[in-house]
Amino acid sequence: MPSHQTALSRALDNRTFLGLLFMLPAAAILLMFLTYPLGLGTWLGFTDTKIGRSGIWIGLENYEFLWGDAVTRLALFNTLFYTFVASVIKFALGLWLALLLNKHLPFKAFFRAVVLLPFIVPTALSALAFWWIYDAQFSVISWVLMRMGIIHQYIDFLGEPWLARFSTIAANIWRGVPFVAITLLAGLQTISPSYYEAASLDGASPWQQFRHVTLPMLTPIIAVVMTFSVLFTFTDFQLIYVLTRGGPLNATHLMATLSFQRAISGGNLGEGAAIATAMVPFLLAAILISYYGLQRRAWQQGSGDK
Repeated sequence: MPSHQTALSRALDNRTFLGLLFMLPAAAILLMFLTYPLGLGTWLGFTDTKIGRSGIWIGLENYEFLWGDAVTRLALFNTLFYTFVASVIKFALGLWLALLLNKHLPFKAFFRAVVLLPFIVPTALSALAFWWIYDAQFSVISWVLMRMGIIHQYIDFLGEPWLARFSTIAANIWRGVPFVAITLLAGLQTISPSYYEAASLDGASPWQQFRHVTLPMLTPIIAVVMTFSVLFTFTDFQLIYVLTRGGPLNATHLMATLSFQRAISGGNLGEGAAIATAMVPFLLAAILISYYGLQRRAWQQGSGDK
């Protein structure tokens, strides 16, 4: 009995064992609600399952069809274009806002709270607001531009393919910038002022301080922020579905919205699951980029000698 108690006490004193023990409930929940749906979706992608009818194994036929499907290729282009443009602009604006809010400004706490507003508003409500802003007949933007004499008729923001693409990107940027800004701001506040003082004594200009102090120290935070930004943008569904439902002429269909349309609206669960599964390699690539970005600056966390 004492030996068992000794073994148990040693195990409880082991931080690795305790960490694994405390992770078990979360791991069980993840297995139940994430791993099972992912496995089921992957399986359905290799079948011809439809709503109301069990399917049979058809191998790669769904993927072969999607490879030759013009709408799927367009959705892939839209997704990559949407993700790249929105993520780059969100990072640039978010970094600028973070640097601004990190300065000693009056009412800084108030401005930080205001910056968060777009992020905490439900996506569906944001999409409805933008739908009204972009409306072909009642657009606020068109009304202002007409009053200023810049245009002579209302702009159909969601009726023209490229206008619709950039309009949805603008809405995504508006929602995503606060997350990037606040997270980078938290990272900026962990950088010791002594680094800037030393750089200033060495004659470094503000740009040189930003380039050689701020950016290197922020690299781990940037890697994580950009990973989540890319993941959120690549898998965006609510904003697009409420604003355009993939139109006009499939110009704003993303992989997520096309998967929903084929699986739920069209009833072809196998095809929809194949589209969703095809998104996984792109998401894994984003995670790997983040991992290598973190490894590159691991020495900042004191692990460079390990």
